[in-house]
Amino acid sequence: EIELGNLSINPSPPLSAFGPASVDLTLSNEFRTFVSSADPILVTADIDYRDHTETIIIPEGGYFELKAGESCLGITEETLDLPPTLCGLLEGRSRFARLGIAVHVTASFMNPGICNRQVLEIFNCSPRTIRLVPGIRLCQFIFLRMHGEAKYEGRFKAQSL
Repeated sequence: EIELGNLSINPSPPLSAFGPASVDLTLSNEFRTFVSSADPILVTADIDYRDHTETIIIPEGGYFELKAGESCLGITEETLDLPPTLCGLLEGRSRFARLGIAVHVTASFMNPGICNRQVLEIFNCSPRTIRLVPGIRLCQFIFLRMHGEAKYEGRFKAQSL
């Protein structure tokens, strides 16, 4: 699909990142963490997670520290531009799952026609603090072919962190 010009991944991953039906994606240096507050978050249909989180940019050579039982948002370096004939699943990689890192807690389905970087819902299930290093191939996108065409036009069509 890439060679045919139907699918674009930018920046282009190395050949070693591609599997038979998936591609490994790289963790960016951008993260979001929850703002500390004793106030509960009222969950409504129009809630914006940015109202309850703050952005953290990790400098080159640094890492993001995630304590046991905590979650954060990360984002991929790559932008996926899917045609209306492809959709997919954003999933973790087993080497990191075995350390207690849930890379994408929920909402793993990615709609056909998206053109954006993928937001990661990272959770540390382990009893220890983990250090996430930007640039690591932390997750994978699994491609699924559609029968027919469709295009996502929802709230997160052009998402950012």
